[in-house]
Formats: sequence, structure tokens, C-alpha cells
Amino acid sequence: MKSIAFFNNKGGVGKTTLICNVASYLSNYEDMKVLLIDADPQCNATQLLLSEDRVETMYDSFDTFTIHSVIHPLSIGKGYAKDIEVITVDDYGIDLIPGDPRLALKEDLLSKDWQDSIAGDIRGLRTSFMFSELLGKCSHYDLVLFDMGPSLGSINRAVLLACDFFLSPMSIDIFSLRAIENISVSIAEWRRKLLHGVEQVDPSLKDDLPDHGAFRIKFLGYVAQQYIQKARQGVKRPVDAYEKIMRRIPKHIETNFVKKLQPTFSSVNYRIGTIPNLHSLIPMSQSAHKPIFGLKAKDGVRGAHFNKVKDAEAIFESVASRMVENLGALS
Repeated sequence: MKSIAFFNNKGGVGKTTLICNVASYLSNYEDMKVLLIDADPQCNATQLLLSEDRVETMYDSFDTFTIHSVIHPLSIGKGYAKDIEVITVDDYGIDLIPGDPRLALKEDLLSKDWQDSIAGDIRGLRTSFMFSELLGKCSHYDLVLFDMGPSLGSINRAVLLACDFFLSPMSIDIFSLRAIENISVSIAEWRRKLLHGVEQVDPSLKDDLPDHGAFRIKFLGYVAQQYIQKARQGVKRPVDAYEKIMRRIPKHIETNFVKKLQPTFSSVNYRIGTIPNLHSLIPMSQSAHKPIFGLKAKDGVRGAHFNKVKDAEAIFESVASRMVENLGALS
């Protein structure tokens, strides 16, 4: 099993659309068993994957296992959740641990316990490693993918601590370039502090932690998204304003992620793919609660849209294939 966080601390980069469609493609076309964990308190992935009625029924029930169920037992001193429950999302072909708005209320707890953990407190470390413990229950999956909010807060820190890899969806603007620098600095600082905290723990207590190989996470690659393209001499390319910024991305990636986090893997191609603005296919997918490449006439696809759906399938095939290739190269 490999775990991947889809992460960018800049919002509005198309992260949720990307993760849900890639997850579905890998499940339906590559025969992988995929679990998606919605670790964003805004619950965008949950709302995209499930119908409105199912979401409403789910949150009306106190028995539904959500991401909040992972952390709540820790917050009241009962330790880790004993078991996990998932929702099968048939139209996407994947399993889901739904998001929960109440997760935002645990940000302060995670922040406080982080300060305790880097001082060597075993209880704080248990909280900081909660997603590592969760992943230990997911070994029967091929891939576990985390959808995350756009922040460098304590929830996302706990997810990144646990995961094997992170992938960065990027919009084509200068703010995405700046976000790369923020992520690199934060991971390096978190790793340094946590390793210091683990070193201070009594060795007899370390076996009580799910995993204390702190922050072994690697950068898997990036996907440039949401740009406008036009045909030039029969070939579709980004318009000049986007292409100018797109050319700057590889250097930023090399400087901030590759050289600082994994210099021994400098020969890997970290450009996972590019996805232009898919325009009306996005709201169609949201309304139908289906992957973009699974849209049919009954979902509102008409005329030229059929070709666009086929083009989208080819795009996600390319992204999924490159992602799997990099998993092999970096493992």
C-alpha cells in the first residue's frame, strides 16, 4: 500500500476534481483498490463523490464513521479508533472515509499536541501520529489518497507526517510558485522538530507509536491545471500568459522540492501532467456525481461535449500512468 497526499497550500487549484478523477481512473482502468480520505473540513471531495441526499442522511446520523471519528477518541483520552468504516462509491469505483466539518474544531487540539510532541511527550506524539495509525489499518488497499485543505495548519501537518508521498496540483499563476517555497520550508522544519521530539522519548515507550520514522514523505510530482489553451498550427497549447509561467515551474520544483527533500532522485520527471480548463464538464460531473470521463448523454453531454469527455479520459489516463510510474521510480 502507498499513501499519497494531494496537497497545495494555495486554494482554488482544482485539487478535489483531480484527486477524485485520478482515483476513479486507477480503480476502473488499472484495477487498483483505492481508498480516498477526505481530510478537508470543507468536505469538497465528499460532496463531489456522494449525492446530496446521501450526504444529508450521512451527517444526520451519529453513527456514520467520518474523518472526525479518527481523531475524536484521542481528543477525549480513549486512544486510537479501534476500527475504520468506509463508504463504497459505486460510480467512482472507490472507497471513501468522508470528511467532516467538525474536524476544524480539532485544529487547536492538534496544534497543542504538536507542541507537546516536539518536546518529547508521548501522548502528544500519539496524536501527531494518528494518521500513521489509521494507514496501518488500510494495508489491503493499493493506494490511499488524502484530499486536504489549502493550509499549512496542524491537520495537514499530521497528514503529511503519515504519507509516503505528496503530489501538488498547481494553477498557473505566481502564487502557486510561492506556495511551493512555503511547503518546502515547512516540511523541513516539521521534520527537524519531530525527529528531535522522538529522540527525547523513553525508548521503552516508542513501541507504543504507530510509526516513528518521522516525515519520510517524498515529493511525487506536480500537475499544472486550469490554463486556457488554443490551437496553433493544429496543436493545442497554453496561451502565452500561461505558458510563460508554466516554463518557470520546473526550476521552482527542482530548487524547493527535489534538491531540499530528495536530491538523490534528481533524474525523475516530476511533471505528472497538465490539465487545461475543462469548462462545462466540471459542473456536469459535480451534478451527476460521476468522474468526468464517465459522463453520458443522460448526464447532459451533448454534441461536441462527447469529444471533450473522450479528451478528458485521455488526460486522466496520462496523469494516472505518470503518477504510477513515479511511484515505482521513487519507492
